[in-house]
Amino acid sequence: MRFDLVTALPDLVRSPLEHSILKRAQDKGLVTVEVHDLRDYAEGRHRQIDDIPYGGMGGMVLKPEPLFACVEALQAQHGPYDEVVFLTPDGETFDQPTANAFSLCERLLLIAGHYKNVDQRVRDALVTREVSVGDYVLSGGELPALVLIDAVARLVPGVLGDAGSALSDSFQDGLLDAPSYTRPAQFRDMEVPAVLRSGDHGAVEAWREAQRLERTRARRPDLLDATPPGAGRGGAASEERR
Repeated sequence: MRFDLVTALPDLVRSPLEHSILKRAQDKGLVTVEVHDLRDYAEGRHRQIDDIPYGGMGGMVLKPEPLFACVEALQAQHGPYDEVVFLTPDGETFDQPTANAFSLCERLLLIAGHYKNVDQRVRDALVTREVSVGDYVLSGGELPALVLIDAVARLVPGVLGDAGSALSDSFQDGLLDAPSYTRPAQFRDMEVPAVLRSGDHGAVEAWREAQRLERTRARRPDLLDATPPGAGRGGAASEERR
């Protein structure tokens, strides 16, 4: 799977891509992430990429010329993208089903906005999907783009050492995950639940399911309202997606 990330601040995003799961995924050739400096596509001696907005609003707006030049150059080089995604606070909320859908794509082009906004003509003519990571405003779309890349890349087959790990994550079937424990069995008078040490796989699964429902009911009851009947029963919905 290929990600192309267009940003005004390439140095801001490179370090997270060079560590942990994302680095291993790239080393294995399972995921490609290329970062493109928007200023490389800007015109003029000063390579200007932003300007004051019409209408007297505060802040600066990314100009259309460098963004059109960049996106069109990448499309000419790599062919059509499954989606051209603009990271913006007023986009659709990024969630696990969206990550699942993106993981089935071959090529995603991500535009990280910065400053006040981007010229609306970019959004109208180039962007096919607008995504927000939450109801808050950040300084730019770079961090949301990294969130999207990480959430999607880990779903690509072979990226995680244990493929079943992603299928049991919170939100995969509409519920939060159950508590996790590891050795030692007793630590500072706190014990691992006996059922997890029993070796009874059926009992463990029943315990995990009950814990998932209880945790979701306590922390995110809205998810229970949105979960279709039968979801959250052993992860069948997630298995079917793959």
